Amino acid sequence: MIKKYIYGIVSSLLFFVIVGFSACNFSDKNIEDKTSKEDWDTLQVTVSAFNSVRYQTAGNNPNVAAWGDTLKPGMNAVAISRDLMDLGLGHNDKIKIQGFDSIFTIKDKMHYRWRKRVDIFMGKDIQKAKNFGRKKLEIYYLKKDSTATEAVASE
Repeated sequence: MIKKYIYGIVSSLLFFVIVGFSACNFSDKNIEDKTSKEDWDTLQVTVSAFNSVRYQTAGNNPNVAAWGDTLKPGMNAVAISRDLMDLGLGHNDKIKIQGFDSIFTIKDKMHYRWRKRVDIFMGKDIQKAKNFGRKKLEIYYLKKDSTATEAVASE
């Protein structure tokens, strides 16, 4: 009986070891970071911050963004001015912001009156957003259509 028990444990362990190693990639090929091959473009914009509080947002629920996403504190989310959508930027696209190590996800869009602006989501920490203020910074985004990029950048 003990032999059957030990045999069952050893065979189960052997199964998981084989399956585990077969899932590993042991090739000698260098796997490069996907973002290093992509072509990022740069644009100078005004960067500020926003919070999910009622007086800063439209609608009944300040945690719901324009595309219907629920914003939660700690997310690396941004809102963009609608003219940046002419560059091809849109919902769930990724951007980099000068001075930040993180990559941000576009989750919200701003009122039509704003031009060349990005708002960084800072949860409910109003003081952190006020301390950040408003800055002219570079954003980096994946190139999509060069004619639209030139038109917005020249404004």
